[in-house]
Amino acid sequence: MWEKVVISGKDAGCTGVHLLKGIIAQMFLGQFQHNLDEKGRLMIPARYRELLAAGAFITQGFDRCLMVMTDAYFAQVYDRINSMNLADPTARLLRRLILSNAYPVEVDKVGRILVPGNLGQVIALNGEAIVAGQGDYFEVWNPADWNEQMDQLQDIETNNQRFATLDLSRGYS
Repeated sequence: MWEKVVISGKDAGCTGVHLLKGIIAQMFLGQFQHNLDEKGRLMIPARYRELLAAGAFITQGFDRCLMVMTDAYFAQVYDRINSMNLADPTARLLRRLILSNAYPVEVDKVGRILVPGNLGQVIALNGEAIVAGQGDYFEVWNPADWNEQMDQLQDIETNNQRFATLDLSRGYS
């Protein structure tokens, strides 16, 4: 039988704050603009580099972007994709999108990763890129496409309709 455990006492709030800070420290957050060199290497923000130290994968994303995931997160995505019904055509398409475009990446000594040429072409990377944190992973965008995304997100009326069904309240069950 499981019971709900409640932290009490003077340090209860502090413990929650430290736990939250620890979780946030393991997340990819923020957006950065970086240049690609002539070999297709992209500078990775310093705070992201340590999160990629154990290894990472880059693959095609869903919105004309690339996704860079830690080994651990990529393994979770792979397990989920692998558990899907192979007879389902949509599952096969997702498998092809993610897995046939996935490449292992390593951060080099100066903090860059190599963007495979075919992936750079998919999103029309040419000299500059936007690196945008998404929590468990980060995305790499062509700046023009990223600006279009930001324009969409600045439309208040559309956002009110778009996000109305999402519940971000603090209720716990």
